[in-house]
Amino acid sequence: MNYGKIIMCLTAIVCLASLAFAQSDPLGESSNSNKMGSSGDWISPNMGQVYTRTNSDPGLAGMLQWLDTPVPDFPWYTTGGSFYSKAYSYTTFSPYTEYYTTTGTPVVGGIISNPTKFDINQKTPTRVYYGAGVGLPYTQYASTVPSKTNDLWIQGATNWTQYVVSPVGTWLQLIAYAPVEGPAGFYEMIQTDTTSSKYWNYQFNQGYNTMNFNADQIGRHMLYFVVNNQPSNVVVVDVFAQA
Repeated sequence: MNYGKIIMCLTAIVCLASLAFAQSDPLGESSNSNKMGSSGDWISPNMGQVYTRTNSDPGLAGMLQWLDTPVPDFPWYTTGGSFYSKAYSYTTFSPYTEYYTTTGTPVVGGIISNPTKFDINQKTPTRVYYGAGVGLPYTQYASTVPSKTNDLWIQGATNWTQYVVSPVGTWLQLIAYAPVEGPAGFYEMIQTDTTSSKYWNYQFNQGYNTMNFNADQIGRHMLYFVVNNQPSNVVVVDVFAQA
């Protein structure tokens, strides 16, 4: 009889300990944690509320919308290269039409036009989009990115991006930020069936600079610059023939 009472006491202690451990949740996986539903919707711990891409919570809906905007997946790193000469329909370029124009001044003897000073207060972008398709409001980007970083963007009508698909022969406007003025090495790598590279020297102003780029050759164009021994990020322009 005494043994039975001891076993019952031990069982009760183990149950209480297990409950306390579950509530403490040392791995941060308690029942109160936010969870992602099977459909990709965000489930809140508050009464099981589900946030979708279209409901009332702007922060979460915006985050989910960014995650739903990947860049195209072209077979750049496979052998053969038959897709280089393929003519693509308008739907391939339509997400990026704000970033290129069909007319412009050709760049002679260099990669870009000579940089000129750009007043960010006169034409502030609404959003900036990184290479993976993830976007941020410009105000949030400006408040979090260090001002001592060399940055390169493609300017659109209302937004900036680091990736564009454009038809061959179009023009793009680039925006470069340099924390200090001085000579800048500008680099372009072009990938087709073979890979070639270009280099040109320019004078950059302190702050924001704007310059013209002509997408005059089919292939993947990777652009970046170096000021004061500090390289910028790389922007990518995939250039194809349009059907």
